[in-house]
Amino acid sequence: MGYLYIKALHIIFVITWFAGLFYIVRLFIYHTEALAKAEPDRSILSNQLAIMSKKLWYIITWPSAVLTILLGTTLIVLQPNWLEQPFMHVKLGFVFILIIYHLWSHKIYSQLQQGIYKYTSLKLRIFNEIATLILFAIVFLIVLKNEINWIWGTLGLVSFAIVLMMAIKLYKNIRQK
Repeated sequence: MGYLYIKALHIIFVITWFAGLFYIVRLFIYHTEALAKAEPDRSILSNQLAIMSKKLWYIITWPSAVLTILLGTTLIVLQPNWLEQPFMHVKLGFVFILIIYHLWSHKIYSQLQQGIYKYTSLKLRIFNEIATLILFAIVFLIVLKNEINWIWGTLGLVSFAIVLMMAIKLYKNIRQK
């Protein structure tokens, strides 16, 4: 029974971790776009977005990431036979990629907090889709428990992401006109 409580908590913190990752990148986008505004709007928006980002990052996203990893590790310790399943190796590979994505987001967060803006809002929008791809891959893997079927789902998602990126570009062109 304890295993199921840990699993439920793991799922809850996976959800809050992803919510934090999705929203933090939106705040990065808004922060970057605020730079194009005239003063005093630029300073006011930048300061407010910096505060919002800090609270989201350190109160929700980082704790959720740590708890997700700790609870997931606990689940594997309690059920080590999961590591005998090939799909679990692929899933853990995606979790590793997610951790790298999180650390990359932390780097962007730190740069923005210091007033360093290296990415355009378009690049950040594209960056935001990486988390979506990881989420889909992990969910398909854990539900289907098959390392092959997730490929088809992910390929469909990548195709959707390409269409989405084209739509973002089209929207940007329309907005600039």
